[in-house]
Amino acid sequence: MNLAGGVQIVSFAILAAMMIGSALGVVLFSNIVYSAFLLGGVFVSISGLYLLLNADFVAAAQLLVYVGAVNVLILFAIMLVNKQEDFVPLPKAWARKALTALVSVGLFVLLSTMVLATPWSYSTATPVNNSIVLIGEHFFTDFLLPFELASVLLLMAMVGAIILARREYLPPEATSDQMPQTVLQLPERPRELVSAASDDK
Repeated sequence: MNLAGGVQIVSFAILAAMMIGSALGVVLFSNIVYSAFLLGGVFVSISGLYLLLNADFVAAAQLLVYVGAVNVLILFAIMLVNKQEDFVPLPKAWARKALTALVSVGLFVLLSTMVLATPWSYSTATPVNNSIVLIGEHFFTDFLLPFELASVLLLMAMVGAIILARREYLPPEATSDQMPQTVLQLPERPRELVSAASDDK
């Protein structure tokens, strides 16, 4: 993107603030659905940063793969598997929180030191005219094994989501006081009801 220097700095500041705020919301919100939506905001912000770096194909792939597939898959998995559970307070929970805060601060200091110590410089190289062809060549030559492993990993995640969302058929019990099944009722019940019915028997 051929933008002026001031526009690039302002765009970078807005995208960086959006990404940091969304990332903090992912880890600080108690509602996991809100965290999943904010994770989509993080992915969108990263896509905008890729656009500022003239990586248009990577930005489009970020939106299609991460926002359009992975984040939607996470949302569906959360909404299908999310259960209300009463968690028992753990003893000495403050120690775990303190350890988590210590590790987080240590990682922040380490990354900040790396950013400040790295000699950043502007690149004077001209962008490639057709970056898609170059990325395809690297995918199928230099990075063929990681590309195939990522494909298998995504396939395993999709199969796991299908197994989690699968419902087992449970025929209704014929009782005299039970109302007849209407058209609006589903002829299947969740897996929890299947296990509960088998335990009662």
